[in-house]
Amino acid sequence: MKLVHVAVGVLIDQHQRVLVALRNANAHQGGLWEFPGGKCEPGEHVSEALRREFFEEIGIEVTHDVPLCEIRHDYGDKQVRLEVRRIIAYTGEPIGKEGQAIRWQKLSELKVEEFPAANAAIIQRIQLPECIAITGNCESEQDFLQRFDRIVAAGLGLIHLRQGSMSDEVFFARVTQCALRSRDLPVRLVANTSLALFDVLPVSELHISSAILASLESRPVASNIRLSASCHSLTQLQQAQSAGVDYVFLSPVAETTSHLGQTPLGWDAFANLVAQSTVPVYALGGMGMQHINKAQHCGAAGIAAISAFWESTQQAN
Repeated sequence: MKLVHVAVGVLIDQHQRVLVALRNANAHQGGLWEFPGGKCEPGEHVSEALRREFFEEIGIEVTHDVPLCEIRHDYGDKQVRLEVRRIIAYTGEPIGKEGQAIRWQKLSELKVEEFPAANAAIIQRIQLPECIAITGNCESEQDFLQRFDRIVAAGLGLIHLRQGSMSDEVFFARVTQCALRSRDLPVRLVANTSLALFDVLPVSELHISSAILASLESRPVASNIRLSASCHSLTQLQQAQSAGVDYVFLSPVAETTSHLGQTPLGWDAFANLVAQSTVPVYALGGMGMQHINKAQHCGAAGIAAISAFWESTQQAN
């Protein structure tokens, strides 16, 4: 069966809305919404195909795009390879030049059943937040909970709770308190802990260290549990892919107070590693809100940070 190579563009505006278009009713998977794009011509680079398709179909000139993800899907009657690019900059105003309906849709309101099956992985990818908060040191448990409450109030919807050197009993109590305090709020909690302790914690997302990652031969949790991992090299990124990890932290990008003396990757090396990863990557190490655009220009999903949010919380997008 012939494999169809398709360039797909994801264009997200400042209001966290993504541009989607309605497929012609007579086309394959017709009547469903899709992320705009089209087939790559023989010998045509995916970025060139994307820019051509967006100009012909949407009426805009894409001036900067970066890799987002690659998806292969078998529809039974057709196999597709989607090379998905995130559009960073463009000129013009989007219109349906071929008469197709287009709309800006909130990321949080995207419904998998309204899109071709191959687009499900794209939706999962772009619904990841731009920034992730990681808990840090505190003077007392009361101080910890006050800092946690500030992060939640600032709109940071994904928070990693670190166990560190804490005993299992103390960490269990802390995670339980956080789960209770955020139970009715739009926030997701991730436990950075061991596989054994995670099984009894009142959270549904797990983050593992690079050491635990290195010991894995397969994905350690069910597919409905979001799994992330810490990585510091290409080898670890490849291990994350093999283990079925959903996203990773890649660090340290810049010098950080928590790891003084550790040589940072720098943005060029970071971008090079991101380009070789099929798993969504977050920049970690010396990051702040001001680095989100830079990280995304390098192909990352966004940034993760301790100090920037734990020490002085800023309003998130």
